[in-house]
Amino acid sequence: MRIDRDTFREILDSITRNRSRSILTGFGVFWGIFMLMLLVGGGQGLKDLLMQNFEGFAQNTCIIATNSTSKPYKGFKKGRTWNLEYADVDRLKTLVPELETVTPSVSLWGKTVVHGENTYSRGIVKGARADYVHIETPKMKYGRYLNEADNLQERKVCVIGKRVYENLFPEGGSPLGERISVDGSYYTVIGVDWATGGISINGDAADAVTIPINQARKAYNLGNTIHLLCFTAKEGITMSDVTPRVREIVARSHYVDPTDEQALFLLNTQLIFGIVDNLFRGINFLIWLIGLGTLLAGIIGVSNIMMVSVKERTTEIGIRRAIGATPNQILGQIISESIVLTLVAGMMGIVFSVLILAGVELAMTEDGILKAAFQVPFGTAVLAALLLTALGVLAGLAPALRAMGIKPVDAMRDE
Repeated sequence: MRIDRDTFREILDSITRNRSRSILTGFGVFWGIFMLMLLVGGGQGLKDLLMQNFEGFAQNTCIIATNSTSKPYKGFKKGRTWNLEYADVDRLKTLVPELETVTPSVSLWGKTVVHGENTYSRGIVKGARADYVHIETPKMKYGRYLNEADNLQERKVCVIGKRVYENLFPEGGSPLGERISVDGSYYTVIGVDWATGGISINGDAADAVTIPINQARKAYNLGNTIHLLCFTAKEGITMSDVTPRVREIVARSHYVDPTDEQALFLLNTQLIFGIVDNLFRGINFLIWLIGLGTLLAGIIGVSNIMMVSVKERTTEIGIRRAIGATPNQILGQIISESIVLTLVAGMMGIVFSVLILAGVELAMTEDGILKAAFQVPFGTAVLAALLLTALGVLAGLAPALRAMGIKPVDAMRDE
């Protein structure tokens, strides 16, 4: 539908003459699109805040931990304690080819870390290999993470977490090359991990002093014991399809009943991420349901008020028909007026909602770092504009058809 200059001028004149009615008409659309965009942006920000708890955490990871047995098995009574061992790493790599990374981890809690006169008493010593980055990705502020040579040569090096760094080096700056003490052993700092995710494996990464696992075995006399066994699946492999076989292999190797879930605990992060995704699918559905319901109510108001406007302009429309205006011209003007009112009010709602969300983002910024993006995606805004146009056509269709049915003789009789 093409709108020429004269038709557009007539539309503006009509809106100006009926200013109060136009404001009332547009408010319903403004409020509807404003609520929709505000809910969409707020939902996106809420998801970002929640996903920060999973920052750096691989989505296809499974973690194995042990506990005392709750079932007897092959002559062993229930209540027996047992531990994972390094041989389990090789077993899983050999017997479960669907696995991408299999890596062990050890952790020792409540360690006091010292640098000069500064101490931190809530440190966690973590022993890890270089491939642990595929399980929990570090966010390096200074230096590097552990590499394979550090582990093979049992180097006395470490990567410290954010809180450890802030307590041991309150003056700031790079700590690389500095030596810190843990339980009387000295380690050279080679990196600072700035990760602050809410979910961490066997201790918060911010409190960790991560050292090569071979060095941890030697320093703390751990022998072949490992505390956690972490693994990821290859691309295209569903972790839930692999975990039953992993459970069977590990349990039978240690004479533990494979059905004893207390003795062998498996944390499948794919299930956790799936729950979060489903949760936000439901939230997004509710957001669009509420927003579109509010917007539809505004569009119905536009249609009703446009119908009143057409009825009041019966004489005007009749005169235009009498002097040569075609039905299509009358139809075009009424629908165009509805579209202009809907789009103007809708765009104002989108802009206002974006400004509100920008203010929320500003309040969520700490130390120049944005915690969550409360934003309306550009594609969603474009979709909203197209939706407004379509709804504007629908809102003006019934009044336009009524206007087309007005006959000049009937209009003059009403006058």
